[in-house]
Amino acid sequence: MTELHLRAAAPADLDAVLAFWKISAEGTSISDDRDGVERLVARDPEALILAERNGELVGTVIAGFDGWRCHLYRLAVHPQRRRQGIGSALLTAAEERFVRLGGRRGDAMVLVRNETGQHAWRAAGYAPEEKWRRWVKHLTD
Repeated sequence: MTELHLRAAAPADLDAVLAFWKISAEGTSISDDRDGVERLVARDPEALILAERNGELVGTVIAGFDGWRCHLYRLAVHPQRRRQGIGSALLTAAEERFVRLGGRRGDAMVLVRNETGQHAWRAAGYAPEEKWRRWVKHLTD
């Protein structure tokens, strides 16, 4: 098996990332559009981490740090490439980024219905915090 290459996404990658998420990510978000991802990469060029093998996009994770908290989003691995250590490699890169930036705890949002994702997060050492609930208000239509 060829080596996995991890790197930060560039603006030229964004259309491929959005197409990849339609195949590989569970659920969609209001920010899953070109404008949203462009803003992410412009604001924090190292936040969107890509995993490639032989030039093929096989995984992603967003490792967002706001200076206080470490948030993980869009951990996604191509369905035909799962169980090959790609997700683990992406999480290791994200966690190392957080530590470099001074972060102390990472959190991830995982859909309740995403049992595969919940299993992966547990295997990586994450656990649900039942005492917290996410509150949401859409700011645009």
